Amino acid sequence: MFDKPEYFFNRELSWLKFNIRVLQEANEKSNPLLERLRFIAITGSNLDEFFMIRVAGLKQRLEGGINKHDAAGLTVAEQLRKINESTRRLVQKQYRYLRNVLEEMEKQKIYFTSVAELPQQYREWTEHYYTTTIFPVVTPLAVDSSHPFPFLANRSLNLAVELKRGQSDPKIAVIQVPGVLPRIVKLPNQTERQTFVFLEDIIQTYCASLFRGYVIKSIVPFRITRNADLTIDEEDADDLLAEVEKSLRQRKRGDAVRLEIGKTAKKVLRRFIIDGVKIKEENVYDINGPIDTGCFMKFGESIGAVKLMYPSFVPAIPPGLVGKDDLLAAIQENDILLHHPYESFAPVIEFIRGAAVDPEVLAIKQTLYRVGGDSPIVQALAEAAENGKQVTVLVELKARFDEENNILWAKRLEEAGCHVIYGLVGLKTHAKIALVVRREHGVIKRYVHMGTGNYNEGTARQYTDIGLLTANDQIGADASAFFNVLSGYSDPPVWNKLGVAPIGLRQKFYELIKREMDFADAGKPARVIAKVNSLVDKELALKLYEASHHGVKIDLIVRGICTLRPGLPGVSDNITVRSIVGRFLEHSRIFYFANGGEEEIYLSSADWMTRNLNERVELLFPVEESEHKGRIKAILELFLQDTEKAYIMRSDANYYRADKRQKQINSQKKLLREAELSFQAGVSPIVDLKPAHRRG
Repeated sequence: MFDKPEYFFNRELSWLKFNIRVLQEANEKSNPLLERLRFIAITGSNLDEFFMIRVAGLKQRLEGGINKHDAAGLTVAEQLRKINESTRRLVQKQYRYLRNVLEEMEKQKIYFTSVAELPQQYREWTEHYYTTTIFPVVTPLAVDSSHPFPFLANRSLNLAVELKRGQSDPKIAVIQVPGVLPRIVKLPNQTERQTFVFLEDIIQTYCASLFRGYVIKSIVPFRITRNADLTIDEEDADDLLAEVEKSLRQRKRGDAVRLEIGKTAKKVLRRFIIDGVKIKEENVYDINGPIDTGCFMKFGESIGAVKLMYPSFVPAIPPGLVGKDDLLAAIQENDILLHHPYESFAPVIEFIRGAAVDPEVLAIKQTLYRVGGDSPIVQALAEAAENGKQVTVLVELKARFDEENNILWAKRLEEAGCHVIYGLVGLKTHAKIALVVRREHGVIKRYVHMGTGNYNEGTARQYTDIGLLTANDQIGADASAFFNVLSGYSDPPVWNKLGVAPIGLRQKFYELIKREMDFADAGKPARVIAKVNSLVDKELALKLYEASHHGVKIDLIVRGICTLRPGLPGVSDNITVRSIVGRFLEHSRIFYFANGGEEEIYLSSADWMTRNLNERVELLFPVEESEHKGRIKAILELFLQDTEKAYIMRSDANYYRADKRQKQINSQKKLLREAELSFQAGVSPIVDLKPAHRRG
């Protein structure tokens, strides 16, 4: 009944709409100026990953002769064509916003200029910088019959140089802009203003010294994006760690999927680059500005312009820990709910750190998906092993773009004496759970932390996530069984409290949605509120359509991709979809069910995507204490009332801003204010939270 292409929207085009929403924040005058610049950088970084993984995958399918229709009825070829059209519009808007922001920065006496426009004294300085710092690093690469077009690394910035000597035919060379040097160079000895030039501009201005005897006819910057999706043969791999390391080396040499080239490129150089890269014209993007806006990601911090950035703030201590000096005793008394970044991540670190030195702790078991660069949790796990405790850590080696970092940590943990599991064959372990086993009065007591986000104190300052610390015996038993399934040959048990993917979680969601249908049919309270990063799974969408048809009110808060269409007559009349894009990346996964008046709330590591339900190890866990349930429901209702940062989805899959005539509500700002009031009321901070934001 509901399985029709017109009832669905394409996944990739939905993602591009999300990136446009992120980009729109760069045009919001209410955002601090350098944060607007950061949003431009985020969209550039997001687009890189989109091409490296999603577009690359579609191209591989098409080249392999696979041109099937998706849920929205589009063939692979049609998807690529529409992606191309949408991306070009996005890039044009991106650079238009960039020019606007750079102009406004000049009013704050922050200037980006070309070397050619500098006064003589600074031209002399840039020449000296080139001679002493850049020249020893760069290497010109000739391209001719005896020098083939060089292999250029993924996302490296390069210069193509056209050379001439006398009456001979033109020569062409390539210079790779060194990634070991700062891309943005600040001019020295300025008091009332700050002036910056790009590294590639300095090289273009003075690189004649690399080609003595030749005249430079033209130069153009360009950048290649390559297929970076790992191909890992897990079934036949004797050593998964070695297989992932080998695939990481291959990632740098993937086929080109996008070429960005300076708009000023002359025909000769443009054709030379396209032929050398071996890419089709349809995959070439002419850039009117600095290639790779990701270089602006940390610009604000680098110049210390705090007045032009989000103000820093101090996260509150979670209410359940106020006035407590014994973390485990507090957890025994009541479950502890943690709402990051508004509340400190420090209790999570202390949970593991305290267990590492507690003589009564016998074992620690934990999953790690994305770990910070200098992780105190990893250090605590290593210390625990060195202290003689049984430490088991599942490190997911296949966490995309964090593989190298995770391999590093896994080896260090092994060296410290931890038992390290390198993920499961055919699955990614995306669940976030830590189990502490402690001996108390001659019996074993288990403490558990579960969350919607990673054990990464850095992203805990940038992403909104919710965690739960509990001493619930049934959850503790489930946690032990969960780790036994991961580390050994144990079949999954009948779970007391947890829902686990890939076995059972999909069915659990089906049952919860079906229950709401039954309540709606019986005239009892029936409602679903789901907050996820993405909604892509077709079968779940069909269940939601069916529930809407039965009269269940469904409010979806979907930050990114949403392939379901709300508001379709007779199909999704009772479904609303909104996306919140603001200072923090909305990352928590929350599920509310009215349940005929006996409300239930669940938190999860899983989004409503096929990969999360079928191809990953995920956890769903209940929030059972009434105080916590009330608090989470209030947070959900606040998101649904947001009029400043919410985008509401129409049935045509386009998004519009909430009615500005309504009372202005910014959900993130309100939650920040509540955290500040908690601090001002005398609650001592645990850790200072610096403003930051990451890719959408």
